[in-house]
Amino acid sequence: MKVEDFDFDLPESLIAQTPLENRSESRLMVLNREKQRMSHRYFYNIVEYLNPGDCLVLNNTKVLPARLFGVKQDTGAKIEILLLHQVGGDKWEVLLKPAKKVKEGTRIEFGNGLMTCICQEKKEHGGAIVEFHYDGIFYEQLDKLGEMPLPPYIKEQLDDRDRYQTVYAKEKGSAAAPTAGLHFTKELLDEIQNLGVHMAYVTLHVGLGTFRPVNVDDIENHEMHAEFYHMDEETAELLNDVKAKGNRIITVGTTSTRTLETIARDQDGDFKAQSGWTDIFIYPPYQFRAVDALITNFHLPKSTLIMMISAFAGREFVLNAYREAVQKKYRFFSFGDAMFIE
Repeated sequence: MKVEDFDFDLPESLIAQTPLENRSESRLMVLNREKQRMSHRYFYNIVEYLNPGDCLVLNNTKVLPARLFGVKQDTGAKIEILLLHQVGGDKWEVLLKPAKKVKEGTRIEFGNGLMTCICQEKKEHGGAIVEFHYDGIFYEQLDKLGEMPLPPYIKEQLDDRDRYQTVYAKEKGSAAAPTAGLHFTKELLDEIQNLGVHMAYVTLHVGLGTFRPVNVDDIENHEMHAEFYHMDEETAELLNDVKAKGNRIITVGTTSTRTLETIARDQDGDFKAQSGWTDIFIYPPYQFRAVDALITNFHLPKSTLIMMISAFAGREFVLNAYREAVQKKYRFFSFGDAMFIE
């Protein structure tokens, strides 16, 4: 399939710049795959579409203040660094901007020398391996010096860092938020659990794989950047039990979906506690093994995310839904509205 097959017209005015005051008051488009029907609700109405025995699967990754602004020690040139993942010890894979100004051996300092890093290895697409040097605890220094890595299409400053975290964020490691989960409040999660719906947590640290653009014409030639995931024994047992009873597994976001589909692929349709790196790329046609329904946001044109949603619900149905969302002025992307596909 061609990248152009997943394009749509999106007015820039519909790209949400700030989160709503109340997380759960975003709009919700509901897609029924069997009846090929769309309906328009609010996110707090999600409780009406969940049944006792269902299981929501949420990604509990926590976003790091992963954007650092520094200067080259020798020239004073400004350099921006985005942390992607920890390679080991104080070594991290990062994105550099502008990458051409940094060579192997370049030293960059942050906060007037409060922390420095040395480029150890240059990689493709602006990537690099750097090693940090600092006093004290790395994450404490990062909290002082780093900024939340908001996507480039968000121009507004974020006053409250927690609004780019889910209310259940726990495991530090992401370079971006699993944004479908941003719609949940603690009160809404309590209401859902009181319905008899199970909650299961997995971890996928969002990195380059999720937001790298597709720069090839044929999507089969796109290579995903691997991201770290983890599922514990408790979650695996719960999901196997839900599946055995014939109840639905509902993933919150594309990251939870990729995690479950990776494990189900590796375990022949079952779930097992495991950790690893996944570069799974889901696009039509794809046979889902783990997921029965999906909560997601509205994604960028020609992105791997809209390709995954199209594999789940059908490309034409999804693109028709997106066109209707534009017509009805839904809010798009990270701080935008949500979609429930059943």
